[in-house]
Amino acid sequence: MKYVVFLGDGMSDNPVDALDGRTPLMVANTPNLDSMVKDGVGGWCRNTPDGFEPGSDVANLGVLGYDVRESYSGRSPLEAAAMGVTLNAGDVAFRCNLVSLSQDYGVMADFSAGHITSAEAAQLIHALQTQLGSEAFEFHAGVSYRHLLVWRGGRVDLRCRAPHDISDQAIAGHLPTGPDAEPIVGLMMASRAVLGDHPVNQQRVAEGKLPANSIWLWGHGYRPQLTHFKKRFGKSGAMITAVDLMRGIANCIDFENMVVPGATGWIDTDYAGKAAACVEALQRHDLVFVHVESPDESGHAGRLDYKIKAIEDFDAKVVGPVLAYLRGQGAYRAVALPDHPTPVETKTHNMNPVPFAMCGTGIEPDDNARYDENLLERGSVAYDPGIRMMPALLGGQ
Repeated sequence: MKYVVFLGDGMSDNPVDALDGRTPLMVANTPNLDSMVKDGVGGWCRNTPDGFEPGSDVANLGVLGYDVRESYSGRSPLEAAAMGVTLNAGDVAFRCNLVSLSQDYGVMADFSAGHITSAEAAQLIHALQTQLGSEAFEFHAGVSYRHLLVWRGGRVDLRCRAPHDISDQAIAGHLPTGPDAEPIVGLMMASRAVLGDHPVNQQRVAEGKLPANSIWLWGHGYRPQLTHFKKRFGKSGAMITAVDLMRGIANCIDFENMVVPGATGWIDTDYAGKAAACVEALQRHDLVFVHVESPDESGHAGRLDYKIKAIEDFDAKVVGPVLAYLRGQGAYRAVALPDHPTPVETKTHNMNPVPFAMCGTGIEPDDNARYDENLLERGSVAYDPGIRMMPALLGGQ
């Protein structure tokens, strides 16, 4: 038996006035996701437990069947695992976003610095390490706007806000707070002088692009302790993703990370390359987790057009080809879902349940025929908490 998880990050949404009260999923052309519902079952699950923020770290661990109340230590340590950065006992990792603040540094103009390229970002992170790095603080370059700060022997008694939660808002009142916040806020403030006149930002401004004129630190935590997936469920696995967070989760649960050179995490990602990598990984592994970030990024950007396109590309270029392969190979099961909603009107995640479609060997079809948020009411199966879904996918284990 082969298993595939199609994860359209942030794909679910709220009704949108511009779509006459429908959601992007309701208007998008998704024949392959619909076929999964027609051939199987449609339902809903809640991947973020009460007391946790609905981030992709918590929610995707839930999809994979891990109870974050027992095993979660923070988002950035998972990204450190993806980047090969060793965290010793007592070290704290932070996500280090390159962001665009308004000219007076008062408003979060863009949490992604205009989706800065990895090559440009690497130069900026190198400058930060050169001028602000120390025995205590290390800056490590990641992908696009997503980077890492390690605080050796650091402290965690502080509260941080994700920058994508405050798009177009004043940052006052959203800076890190708590007994251990002072050095972290100090680094954020000091970064402005390093980045403001950097040649990379001068060139970006000259080209009419947003400058990456500050860092934003959040998502902190200690080194995680996660049981390997095969030990937990008896199945080997592989991960296909463009983002360090998911690569880090894969490393922590002993999944193979499949490299797709054209995977970007944005709407220009190499969908076909991800589908091909999934088929390749199925030759060696029991389960493949295909993560597509572009619907989430489109939601954070408030781009309704991009989100609909991202959903349709996910359906046509990833779900369709992989399903066709599975259906020609014998016994299989597949599930498609988001980790959490990322509504385009609020530009951030929420705690609402998400719809899923599950089909394959031994799954008796229900009466549903369309994949969208109507499954939240009409679905025949519900997993609350969402950690119950993975055992069900694997055959009721």
